[in-house]
Amino acid sequence: MKIPDRDDIAAAAGRTAGDLRRTPLWRLPGAALGLGCAEIWLKLEHNQIGGSFKARGMFNRMRSLPLPAAGVVVASGGNAGIAVATAARALGVACEVFVPEISSAAKRAALAALGARVVVHGAAYADAYAACLERQRESGALLMHAYDQPEVVAGAGTLAAEIEAEAGLPDRLLVSVGGGGLVAGIAAWFEGRTVVEALEPERAPTLHAALAAGAPVDVEVGGVAADSLGARRLGTIAWQVVQRHPVASRLLADEAIRDAQRRIWRELRLAVEPAAALPLAALWSGVVVPAAHERVALVVCGANLDPATLG
Repeated sequence: MKIPDRDDIAAAAGRTAGDLRRTPLWRLPGAALGLGCAEIWLKLEHNQIGGSFKARGMFNRMRSLPLPAAGVVVASGGNAGIAVATAARALGVACEVFVPEISSAAKRAALAALGARVVVHGAAYADAYAACLERQRESGALLMHAYDQPEVVAGAGTLAAEIEAEAGLPDRLLVSVGGGGLVAGIAAWFEGRTVVEALEPERAPTLHAALAAGAPVDVEVGGVAADSLGARRLGTIAWQVVQRHPVASRLLADEAIRDAQRRIWRELRLAVEPAAALPLAALWSGVVVPAAHERVALVVCGANLDPATLG
C-alpha cells in the first residue's frame, strides 16, 4: 500500500478543487481565547461540504478510480459516510453506508437525506466494517474506507496544504484522531516541519495505544466522541506515516471534551461535534501548553451534531 507524500497531496488538491470548499482559517490572538500563546489558527473544516474534513478524501478516491455500476459502499460512524454519500450524489452514483449502533440519529438522518441506503449493523465501527466488506464482495461496489486508503489520506492532507498556503507554517498543529487518516495526511504534508500533536479521547485511544505497544492494537471504544473517533484500531497508513514523521499523542477526558464543545458554542458561536472540540479542550484544560511565542493551528474537524446537545 502506497504511503501518500506531498506530491500525492498536491495532486489531490488539484483533482478535487472543483468539488470542495477552501475552508476559512481564523487567526486570533491567543489572549482572545484565554491562552498565553501568540496566535491561534482555527481551520474551520466543519464548514466543509458534508460538514467535515472527510469530503476531501472521499472525493479524491472517487475522482481517482473507476466508479462501477454498483456505486460505492462504506462503513462509518457517520462523518465518512456523509462524505461518501455527498460525493456519490455529486458524481451520480449509488451509495450504501453501514453504520454501528453508536452512530447518532442526526448522522443517520443526514445520510438518508443524501440518498444513501443506510444499514445499521453491530455495536461498534469494526462490526459495521465487517458487514460492509461482505456487501462489497457481493455487489462489486467500490469500497470506501473511512481512513485507511491512500487516496483518502492524501485528500485529508490537502487541509494542511491550505493552511500553509494561506498563513505559512504554524509552530504547532493540534488535531483529533480516530482511525488516523487526518493526522496521517497532515503529518505527510508537513514532513516534520512543524510539531503535530494528536488529541484522543481517553476512551478511544487508538494512536496512544499503538505508540505504547509499538504497533497498532485493538482498543475498547466509548465516550462522547465515539461516533466520530470510534475506530477500534489505528489505520495501517497512519501508523507508517507516524513512523516517518513522529506525532505525539495526548489523551482527554470526556468531561473536558464536552466542556470545550459547549464553550466553543458560547464564545465563538461555532456549533461543532465533540470530536472537533478536542484541540481547544487540550489547550483550555492544560493538557497542551504552548510557549508564548507560538502560533498554534487547530483543526475544527466536523459539525454533524444535534444542536440540542449544546444547550
